[in-house]
Amino acid sequence: MIRLASIIDQFEPDFLNTYQGKILPSQFKALQALKNCRTEYSPMMMRVSCADCDHQVVVPHSCGHRHCPHCQHHESQQWIEQQVQKQLPALYFMITFTMPRELRSLAWQHQKEVYNLMFQSSWETLQSFSLTDKELKGVPGVVAVLHTHSRALNFHPHVHTVMPAAAIDKKNRLWRKKQGKYLFNHKALAKMFRAKILGGLVKLGITLPQSYPEKWIVDCKSVGSGDKALVYLGRYLYRGVIREKDILSCQDGQVTFRYIDSDSGKTQIRKVSAVKFLWLVLQHVLPRGFRRARNYGFLHPNSKTLIKLIHLLLKFDPTKWLPKSKPRPQMKCECCGGVMMIVATRIKREVKAVNPVLIQRSMVF
Repeated sequence: MIRLASIIDQFEPDFLNTYQGKILPSQFKALQALKNCRTEYSPMMMRVSCADCDHQVVVPHSCGHRHCPHCQHHESQQWIEQQVQKQLPALYFMITFTMPRELRSLAWQHQKEVYNLMFQSSWETLQSFSLTDKELKGVPGVVAVLHTHSRALNFHPHVHTVMPAAAIDKKNRLWRKKQGKYLFNHKALAKMFRAKILGGLVKLGITLPQSYPEKWIVDCKSVGSGDKALVYLGRYLYRGVIREKDILSCQDGQVTFRYIDSDSGKTQIRKVSAVKFLWLVLQHVLPRGFRRARNYGFLHPNSKTLIKLIHLLLKFDPTKWLPKSKPRPQMKCECCGGVMMIVATRIKREVKAVNPVLIQRSMVF
């Protein structure tokens, strides 16, 4: 397995020189965090002590960056568990709202504004269809996650939404759900989404291009109980856009990586220059403080009591769908093999505080 940090360390000067002027502050910060994650150059350290022999050692903190392939696996698992615990006895659907190619440059130039608009337009479209649907006639619950990448790592902003075919009519205190593997017409969804995006861009004062497609793409498909769809969304929520085991080689300034083609389902190989590869990864770093995942309707965090009431009335236990939780990996003592416990954190790094060889042996994350 080839570490992303090693590619950054080797080609960072060329990358900064090539993309000078295009790199955003959030991307530069991510570049430094990924390069120094769990190395002797980490700005913060922690002291760990063996529970058996009292051996102590100072090791680097993980960077904790949400785009780092090493960090926040536990947080990703927690998010998946939180969403699965809100599941309801209904058929789930994944609806994907995609920004057309002609408007992607606007999305890149105005990231916060356009990404927020995509979230808002996706939710308003689904809410409108649910309220006017003959069977639902109520407010739906939606989990929405923004992805800015295709599987080949190209810039491809789209919002994945997962919602049960069910709705709540608060006025009449009714719970309704829809049967069958058909939710809404995808062409009608695309028309409303298109109108809301274009209208929103005008309100934001963003100049539209001279031409853009009349037909947009919205995909709507059944995903069963929804647990697998939530796991898929959680996979990229905190762990970057590529797994390091998918980086096959880095030779002669070229990086080769693999991905699964979304159309054929087959594994594809892509080879690009190392500098281009770093740009493919870093262009998907989101603006500081931007929330990639959002819940709407009766799945909003403020509706916890309502969800519990529905579970009680429908006698539904969502815990049966919970994926098996993996405990955090433990550090082992190099002297006796015992478990190392954290005794102090956020220690500022000193120049000679850490032996890189010792770190390599002691860190087993």
